[in-house]
Amino acid sequence: MTKRPEEIALLAESGRLLAAVFSHLDTLPLIGMSTMEVNDRVERMIVDTLRARPASKGQYGYAYALNASRNQVVCHGVPSHDELLQSGDIVNFDITLEKNGYIADSSKTYLVGQVATPAKRLVQVTYEAMWKGIKAVRPGARLGDVGHAIERHARRHGYSVVREYCGHGIGREMHEPPQVLHWGKPQTGLMLREGMVFTIEPMLNQGRHAVRTEDDGWTVVTCDGQLSAQFEHTVAVTRHGVRVLTLRPEEKMIA
Repeated sequence: MTKRPEEIALLAESGRLLAAVFSHLDTLPLIGMSTMEVNDRVERMIVDTLRARPASKGQYGYAYALNASRNQVVCHGVPSHDELLQSGDIVNFDITLEKNGYIADSSKTYLVGQVATPAKRLVQVTYEAMWKGIKAVRPGARLGDVGHAIERHARRHGYSVVREYCGHGIGREMHEPPQVLHWGKPQTGLMLREGMVFTIEPMLNQGRHAVRTEDDGWTVVTCDGQLSAQFEHTVAVTRHGVRVLTLRPEEKMIA
């Protein structure tokens, strides 16, 4: 379950490349683009520029380089030529990248054009909740501490935490032990040890936490039709705390 220093170095390289993909996404106008166009740009960058592999493509039979989860879509949104991004949307792009046999996983929710204040607030609080979870990571802490930090922040702002989906260990495989719940009780769950690598990826809903999967077998939406947002980083437990392996340039001051 724990990774050797040389493995963490390889995971960090994958994470650095993945952060560069999000930096590229930051430059796109998004308004009027189809989610498939975003997918294709991401795939070309990963394959042609970074000489890496989009790890989600072919995983569990999935055909694309990213998930594009817009507005009431919680996760696993499938890119489409027909789904055009419009001003006022929020959209999460969830991307995995494999380089030298090691996988990094990250996601970011984007504000498209002029977004209403309630949607902006949801996105901001979700981002803060992810960081609350990250900052709870250190040797000797427990996974329940991570989940509790996330859930407490979400509830304080009136949001619910999706319970059906969670973070996960990661390395040579996209999904490894342990499962990382985004809710929980302090001082419960698996004790964290130096060398563990996993994702923290909370999904917060404006309304109830209940979700359902649409007929395509992938797309997960809120049952009440209200908005959902998500952020994700891959992290490693260090001797004294935590290292964010997918940290983006604009986040240096946060970490």
